[in-house]
Amino acid sequence: MAASRPSRSVSARDISIGCERLDGAGSWDTLEWTKIEPVTRSVSHANFEFLLEAERVLDEGHGVVLVNTDEAGTLFVTNFRLLFLSDGTRNIVPLGTIPLATIEKFNKMVVKIQSTSRNTNKSSSRRLLQIIGKDMRIIVFCFRPRTKQRRAIFDALSRCTKPERIWDLYAFTCGPSKFCNLSPKVRLLNEYFRLLGKGFHHASMRMIEDGSFTMSNDSWRISDINFNYSLCQSYPFALLVPKSVSDDEIIQASNFRARSRVPAVSWCNPETGAVLARSSQPLVGIMNTRSTADEKLVAALCAQLSDEKDSRRKLYIADARPRKNALANGAMGGGSESSSNYFQSEIVFFGIDNIHAMRESFARFRDYLDTHGAASSDGMSSFLRHGGWTWGGGNLSSMSASVSTLGDSGWLIHVQSVLAGSAWIAARVALESAAVLVHCSDGWDRTSQLVSLANLMLDPYYRTFTGFQALVEKDWLAFGHPFSDRVGMPSISGSSFELSRNASSTGSFSSSPLRQSSGSSQASNSSHAQNNYSPIFLQWVDCVSQLLRIYPFAFEFSSNFLVDFLDCVLSCRFGNFLCNSEKERQICGVDESCGCLWAYLADMRSSEGRSHAHYNLFYDTLKHNGPLLPPAAALAPTLWPQFHLRWACPFESQAGELEAECRNMAIKFSELQKAKEVAEMKAKEYLAAMEILNVDLQNEKQVSSSAINLAKRASKENAAIQRAVQSLGCRVNFTNSSDSTVDVESSLMETSQRFSLPRRESEYTMEHNDRSDLSVSITVVADDVVPSSSPLGQVCETLCPLRTQGRGCQWPDAACAQLGSQFVGLKANFDAFDRLSIYDRYFKSE
Repeated sequence: MAASRPSRSVSARDISIGCERLDGAGSWDTLEWTKIEPVTRSVSHANFEFLLEAERVLDEGHGVVLVNTDEAGTLFVTNFRLLFLSDGTRNIVPLGTIPLATIEKFNKMVVKIQSTSRNTNKSSSRRLLQIIGKDMRIIVFCFRPRTKQRRAIFDALSRCTKPERIWDLYAFTCGPSKFCNLSPKVRLLNEYFRLLGKGFHHASMRMIEDGSFTMSNDSWRISDINFNYSLCQSYPFALLVPKSVSDDEIIQASNFRARSRVPAVSWCNPETGAVLARSSQPLVGIMNTRSTADEKLVAALCAQLSDEKDSRRKLYIADARPRKNALANGAMGGGSESSSNYFQSEIVFFGIDNIHAMRESFARFRDYLDTHGAASSDGMSSFLRHGGWTWGGGNLSSMSASVSTLGDSGWLIHVQSVLAGSAWIAARVALESAAVLVHCSDGWDRTSQLVSLANLMLDPYYRTFTGFQALVEKDWLAFGHPFSDRVGMPSISGSSFELSRNASSTGSFSSSPLRQSSGSSQASNSSHAQNNYSPIFLQWVDCVSQLLRIYPFAFEFSSNFLVDFLDCVLSCRFGNFLCNSEKERQICGVDESCGCLWAYLADMRSSEGRSHAHYNLFYDTLKHNGPLLPPAAALAPTLWPQFHLRWACPFESQAGELEAECRNMAIKFSELQKAKEVAEMKAKEYLAAMEILNVDLQNEKQVSSSAINLAKRASKENAAIQRAVQSLGCRVNFTNSSDSTVDVESSLMETSQRFSLPRRESEYTMEHNDRSDLSVSITVVADDVVPSSSPLGQVCETLCPLRTQGRGCQWPDAACAQLGSQFVGLKANFDAFDRLSIYDRYFKSE
């Protein structure tokens, strides 16, 4: 069942009942039209929260209808994109919002509507604007009649989609922001170091400036011969070449290759010596010219096999073109190698068509999806086409025609050809440890597709995020795929590449068109005039998605990552894919002036970690830790739903729903894992706290036990003191107040006296820190008597009624006098009792 359309905005227009037949240009069969009510309110540009950094509105149109979804809104043209804002929800409509650089072309259209009234034969017209995108979408906007909004929008698009200078692009206006781009030259050298088995070295700008990056191993070396781009203007500043070939020989060999793109190493296996190299076509011409330097350079790719001293490895020269095209290029000075001129070699033609065939195939494929989609650019679902409610009108001929249209587009056949050629190259390198040299005509379109896809199959490192970036930067950016021409953006205006051959030992070919300026650095209008636009890189990403479908466990990234990555490339929002070569990007200062696509995508992933949609949930490093060698039967391609169907069939494009559900489950599982970890940490904290409490409890028990023992000992000593005092004929009562009340009775004295004894800090005390009832101070002193120097005198002066101040004892035979011969003094100090027994203190036997 087709996806349901969004409801219309009633406030913007009235609903018209029924469909009217239209007579118009193009493939428009039927359209459902409604009347548009004028929108008088204006929108403040300052309140646009949906605008990006440095994005500004250039023009706008109100009451515009997006025909694809039958939705009314406001259409804005900014310096970065065409933006459609829904009148009903005030949200951005993704289908109607497209970056300006992603627009391939746009057209004004007028559709006449025949009036259904019987009394008049007049007809009205609708003013339409058709937008054809490079990302598989075709969208149509309808404007209000008798207004100049369509003209204003069209003029704004004409100025902004085809800027005269590269510096007018949004990428330069926005600047690097927080997505700064580190030097890609440093990353290229790090990749070379890894291929040489010297990954422990780390490149730097200082290393590039002083030229200390020219490292080597037993077979290969990094050459700086193209440091100033004097050898080849479309090659990188550093080349990986055979160690046995000198720079002078490389210069000589460059004269024999189109645009001086000499054979250079793209990937090598340091263990087996297998190598994958790339170049442009040889300049053999109709005279079958040879070059000794080129033959030596190619032969140097075939180093001896490590296990066989007298055997050289096999050399395969893979020509991506059809054989007839290679022969035709020979008439213009190009051509292909001869196996008789290259020792132990085999020439293979893959039959992949050129950029013009790919562009036309892509256009037919896009038209097919729009025509048979659920929400087409004419506002009709494929269910309603041909006057019926069933698919294709309900007849087999219509269905067959639809399937035939898909086949006639040839897009999937081209994808299969690239996949098959890359698989063949990877098999030769992995299974035979052979040397493979790949080229097409210029060596920057089909060659980049085949070499990079073969690298992806051979090396698991390139199937990670970091490796995928290194692969794209090496085989697409550094080796000069003309992105500005292929995407349709301006390059450096007024400059040109002088790629003609200076001299050669085998003859002169200065008249050959292949030796003239490529025109790749002309302005945008020149590029469009030359029809250099072609979805070559998009086709390669499509091939990567096919491999991801075949081997879902082999890639760290997901299909969603490829979609976002491709959208960023087509939008030209960042500077990584601007210009046609590394040299042009250096001249324009792209690295310093523009943001970095890789940093932007990495920032997106960092927001959610491994649960982000860019990560492949099924990635298993152990399951595919070697080369991927798909058999031919497995290379039958199919539609890439997330990219091909997302605009025409939005509901059916959700082929990743299972993956999304698995991702949600993974997120929930991750949350449960985190909750488990938190619970385990809390449990550990509780256990540690319980251990601490147990230790404290043990300490408290020990203290309590000690206190009980001290109390028992103090009780025993208190009883001993009481017995000692009672033995003197006295009875002492202790209280908890600050003053101690002491009742003293004597058997020799019939009278009993009660004294209030104030506590003094200077007197002897009996204290216990833990027992307040055992802390007491006993002082026997009379207020009106001068205390004696001895304790016995103090007691006697206080208790004796016959003793007066200044006189001696008047009762020498009294009991107190007898006690003086037996007792030294009375001292009660419980702190001393803790250290010394009362019996040892007061009743020590002599």
